[in-house]
Amino acid sequence: MNISKQPVVLITGASRGIGAATATLAAQQGWAVVVNYASNARAADAVVQQIQAAGGTALALQADVADEAQVLAMFAQMDAHFGRLDGLVNNAGVVDAQARVEEMTVARIRRMFDVNVIGSFVCAREAVRRMSTRPGVNPHGAPGRGGVIVNVSSAAARLGSPGQYVDYAAAKGAIDSFTIGLAKEVAAEGIRVNAVRPGLIETDIHASGGLPDRVAQLAHLVPMQRGGTADEVAQSIVWLLSPAASYVTMALLDVSGGR
Repeated sequence: MNISKQPVVLITGASRGIGAATATLAAQQGWAVVVNYASNARAADAVVQQIQAAGGTALALQADVADEAQVLAMFAQMDAHFGRLDGLVNNAGVVDAQARVEEMTVARIRRMFDVNVIGSFVCAREAVRRMSTRPGVNPHGAPGRGGVIVNVSSAAARLGSPGQYVDYAAAKGAIDSFTIGLAKEVAAEGIRVNAVRPGLIETDIHASGGLPDRVAQLAHLVPMQRGGTADEVAQSIVWLLSPAASYVTMALLDVSGGR
């Protein structure tokens, strides 16, 4: 496929878990994929190599989404390489060790919002500047062709995660509100904005929060009686990116097995 005509999607936090699964599936569906990663270059390169081995197009770009300067540099590199942006998946996110609210430090809470919320805002801001069909939005060139933004929220936004991750749940609640507001703001400018809200999903983010067996321990609370997979979440994300979802915007799609 001619790269100048191939749609380009940027997926943040795409070196592992839901992000990696989404990158692989999006490439299979014809997208050129920018695989963003914060620090694990080896894992990101492995995703890129897997995509390329299957005949797809992918590029790994480093940026900590909590750092505006790094995000701007990433978008500049993407512009230079592809010259277009058609999709953004705001997937990068962090959790911390389980704790009650009275045990949480300001540093922990700030990190939670810097990565999960502010990072998504800044990436979406830069995406809108490139996608919007409204004249004057893009400071670097002509109006865009429209596009799609998919934010990765969490069922925690509804459930609150008491005794474990109230800060994470609150950050994802902010993502839900952000999705609704941004969707309305840019709907007439050719941009659709939606969110998926995964439930208990088998990824290593639980280990980073000190609970590697969390899915198995809580699976009985899910009506479907099991945790989900990264691939199952990726299917929903890539559908929302696709023309099949052309009349879907402002949706908060639960991928949670009924929980």
